[in-house]
Amino acid sequence: MFLDLPMIMVYVAVLVILLLAMAIRILREYQRGVIFTLGRFTGVKGPGLIILIPFIQQMVRVDLRIIVLDVPTQDVISHDNVSVHVNAVVYFRVLDPEKAIIQVENFYTATSQLAQTTLRSVLGGHELDEMLAERERLNFDIQQILDKQTDAWGIKISNVEIKHIDLDDSMVRAIAKQAEAERERRAKVINAMGELEASENMLAAAEKLSQNDLGIQLRYLQTMSDISNDKTNTLIFPFPTDLNKFFKGTSKE
Repeated sequence: MFLDLPMIMVYVAVLVILLLAMAIRILREYQRGVIFTLGRFTGVKGPGLIILIPFIQQMVRVDLRIIVLDVPTQDVISHDNVSVHVNAVVYFRVLDPEKAIIQVENFYTATSQLAQTTLRSVLGGHELDEMLAERERLNFDIQQILDKQTDAWGIKISNVEIKHIDLDDSMVRAIAKQAEAERERRAKVINAMGELEASENMLAAAEKLSQNDLGIQLRYLQTMSDISNDKTNTLIFPFPTDLNKFFKGTSKE
């Protein structure tokens, strides 16, 4: 049974449409296509209209935009043997689509696993106080390590941010006690410094007053005035300061 000419033309038209659908690719501005011809790498194309040879060439799309990678919570033992739970976020982008497709099977998964191990190894080498106080420096150290190791994959690590450092309840209470003890220590030091400064000023004042009997007399009268203002039953008898000279002379003899 032979097909008539119109039917053949319909089949040919359908075949041409299918071949064109397989051959034509459109890439957006932030996309690139890694082209393989018979399994061999032949170049990177895009953006715009891409023509492929059906059944001969294949294309793998690569997104060049910045990718936000959420690093799952990791259990980290700090250098001073404190258990903490840390999670972070990594920002990276593909700079070389050829390396990102050829050099590693799945660059997203590989970067995620590398970020997790690097986060544990870097934070594990620092004490808890450093994790809490020097987060910016730790972010920079992790970024440098990741950027160096992913350079062979054509990936650029633009930023790393440690989001949360969670502690156990027992460790939170211990840190609170430590902070309270530190505040008490500072208060005692400040009090002792105040006592020392006051004693030095009192000694200087006593030496200054001892140089003039009139100064001692004025200080004596001022003290009596302060005491008389208080509602007490204390009786005060004035003592002439001139008698000091008599007692000093007697003590020398």
